[in-house]
Amino acid sequence: MHQLALFAGSAAAAIFIVSQLPMLIKARRTKNLTSYSFANIGLANVGNALYAVYVFQVPIGPVWATHGFNVTTSGLMLFWYLRYGRRPRLDEPVRTDLHLSSSAGEARVERFDRRESALSGTRCG
Repeated sequence: MHQLALFAGSAAAAIFIVSQLPMLIKARRTKNLTSYSFANIGLANVGNALYAVYVFQVPIGPVWATHGFNVTTSGLMLFWYLRYGRRPRLDEPVRTDLHLSSSAGEARVERFDRRESALSGTRCG
C-alpha cells in the first residue's frame, strides 16, 4: 500500500509540475503579466510560507518536490509581476478600439498606439 501511495504522490507531483510549465514559459517569453492578480500571487506566496512549516515536518518525498516547485513558481510569478506586470509594454501592437460618438450616435473606430500612450504617461484603455 505504501508503494501505491508513493507512486500516486509522485505521479501527481509530476502532473502538477508539467501543468504549470506553459504558464511560466508564456510569462517569461511575453513578460505580460497584466492578466494576473497581485492578490492571488501574493496569497500564494504567503500560503507557501505557511505550508512550508508542515512540509519540513514530513519525510522527503513527492510533497517536497511539489512544494519546492510551487515555491519557485509562485516566487517567479511574484518577481515577474512586480517587475513587468504593472506597466504597459512598449513593443505591444497597435490596438483598435470602437467608441460611440455622443453627438451623432454613430460608431467610429479610433486607433491609438499603446507605445505613444506609455511614453506620454497617459493611461490607455
